[in-house]
Amino acid sequence: MPAGPPATVPVGSATQPPQHRSLSARTSAVEAPRPAGPAAPVPGSDALTKLKEHAAAALFERIGARLNDPSLDEEQLHALVRGELNHVVEETKVPLTGEQRKRLISNVQDDVLGHGPLEGLLADPTVTEIMVNGPDMVYVEQNGRLRRSETRFSSEDHLRRVIERIVSRVGRRIDESSPLVDARLADGSRVNAVVPPLAFNGSSLTIRKFSKDPFKVNDLIGFGTLTPEMAELLRACVEARLNVIVSGGTGTGKTTLLNVLSSFIPEGERIVTIEDAVELQLQQDHVVRLESRPPNIEGKGEISIRDLVRNSLRMRPDRIVVGEVRGGETLDMLQAMNTGHDGSLSTVHANSPRDAIARLETLVLMAGMDLPLRAIREQIASAVDVIVQLTRLRDGTRRVTAVTEVQGMEGQTVTLQDAFLFDYSAGVGADGRFLGRPVATGVRPRFTDRFDELGITVSPQVFATAATARDAR
Repeated sequence: MPAGPPATVPVGSATQPPQHRSLSARTSAVEAPRPAGPAAPVPGSDALTKLKEHAAAALFERIGARLNDPSLDEEQLHALVRGELNHVVEETKVPLTGEQRKRLISNVQDDVLGHGPLEGLLADPTVTEIMVNGPDMVYVEQNGRLRRSETRFSSEDHLRRVIERIVSRVGRRIDESSPLVDARLADGSRVNAVVPPLAFNGSSLTIRKFSKDPFKVNDLIGFGTLTPEMAELLRACVEARLNVIVSGGTGTGKTTLLNVLSSFIPEGERIVTIEDAVELQLQQDHVVRLESRPPNIEGKGEISIRDLVRNSLRMRPDRIVVGEVRGGETLDMLQAMNTGHDGSLSTVHANSPRDAIARLETLVLMAGMDLPLRAIREQIASAVDVIVQLTRLRDGTRRVTAVTEVQGMEGQTVTLQDAFLFDYSAGVGADGRFLGRPVATGVRPRFTDRFDELGITVSPQVFATAATARDAR
């Protein structure tokens, strides 16, 4: 094709390279009828990635410190970034389709204001956990199973920028002098970050997502975590102001179950929640939420869970909910349970109800008090009424595998009695899913006498075994 005047040269012609065409020329070429000729070259995925990195760097140069301007609210900041980003994209003079331009602006905006490549995973409701093991290795948990994601960060610096943005929003800091931090996202999702020199293979980021709409008891029944009979018993336990400990390993759903149990607390009671990072999503109105604080850069100003538990006793609570006991605050919590603060709830890391008792003993010893072991066990036996054991099974499902009553002391031993146990004997289905469910042992717990005193009714089927149910039919 012979070369003609610039105004009539088709887009993508050999005589007018893409990098020399102006935006107005590209626009007029799109609007005018296009003569026959080769199509405009569309950048490949590698070119778009480089273009995104260039646009992000140019945007940082243009707006600089204005990203951290406290006088700008979130909406103004997004408007500023969008406006400047449009200028940056126009100045690149690279031919882009409308869809490519929209995706480029969205991706750069996510990098500058959001969570970069993680935005898609955070928006995906099927992803429950995100694990970043470095800039080029991201794993996710979906339906209880781990898989490697195709998501990548462009570099270690890119990953560090995202981590710093997350922790700075909740008043935390992370650097070589303070290389690990617990934080949370705006929706309450839990975040843990570790950076070099502690993280050898590159910065590590773990995000445990929480549902925007908290799970209700019917959701857990639908998932198979609880049975209707077990839910009825636990509701009665909370209404009767029994002290309940939720026990389980990492990622078994302890916080989710604690949320459900707290939903059984009657309206009109004053609830004080105490957590390392606020995660609980209580539905009641009269709730005071307390969060611990790490030490500052000078090593001062720390407010521990134990400090908050002690302070909560002066706040006239009807219920104290401790997100997790993991240290000396266990002693203060047990003393509160034994001194008129009935109906308290908490979680502990343990693999069985018996292990939960042993773990509580160890945590009480961490308080630094030289107490004899028998005195500690008596405190636990007197304070704790019910232990609910959660387990994540091999098929990825989370199930309540035991509901156990703490009956008291026999000699030097804390006596336990199971009300429900998971039936592993049912085997595994063709899809690899466990067919069993929690079943009643047939033993009626002693604390049901308290139900009768308070006028709380529990249907007889709750404690009926499978054999009893068949006989009744």
